[in-house]
Amino acid sequence: MENKQPHIQLEQFDGVNRAIIVGDPARVTHIATYLDHVEEGAFNREFKSIVGEYKGQKLLVLSTGIGAPSTAIAIEELAQIGIETIIRVGSAGAMQRDISLGALLIAEGVVRDDGLTKKYVPENYPAVPSSTLLYLAKKHYPQAITGILRSHDGFYMEDNAEVEAYWSSKGVIGADMESGALLTIGRLRGLQTLSILNNVVGYQEDLSEGVNSLVNQESLIMSGEKESILLALTILSDKELEEA
Repeated sequence: MENKQPHIQLEQFDGVNRAIIVGDPARVTHIATYLDHVEEGAFNREFKSIVGEYKGQKLLVLSTGIGAPSTAIAIEELAQIGIETIIRVGSAGAMQRDISLGALLIAEGVVRDDGLTKKYVPENYPAVPSSTLLYLAKKHYPQAITGILRSHDGFYMEDNAEVEAYWSSKGVIGADMESGALLTIGRLRGLQTLSILNNVVGYQEDLSEGVNSLVNQESLIMSGEKESILLALTILSDKELEEA
């Protein structure tokens, strides 16, 4: 494979220019259950991939691990193999008290509170999604909570609670570690991008409790994961995307 990318270990697939990225490699296996004609891609480090079809549309699914650096590698290498549209299906912690577990959060913009994207462009460069993908998300799932997210680099800093309280007071709806990288680097590389996140932790609730609930397949969270996957698949197979 002359064009095989060094980290994701993939080369261009015929007829595949749309992708879903997830953090957890196990979620790739989960998404495979919704697809037809699934083929294994590669599994190197945190990057596990498959190719399959949803309602006749060929798609690539790739895990990226945790955080901006590995997500950035995935985005850069996906662009190199002809991917033009990427939707992140991930999890988030709520930043507002009235957001329930399993609610879907969709980024209209992201506070770039990570370190990596500042190496690409100054932090006053906006991290915003594709208007077409955002429109399709609202069309297919109008009950989703849309707003500003915050992407960050860690949970265990001593001032974490104070920082979260500050951004909550500014109306930020949720936090993750990857959406800022996706929207920023995707825009720089001419890609259409969107981030759809399932809320797995209530605002100011114990992080470990929320993560353990995810592991234990607590019903609301698992329902949200299913809805986020189906929404991404529906958007990527929507005929309006071809016309955009």
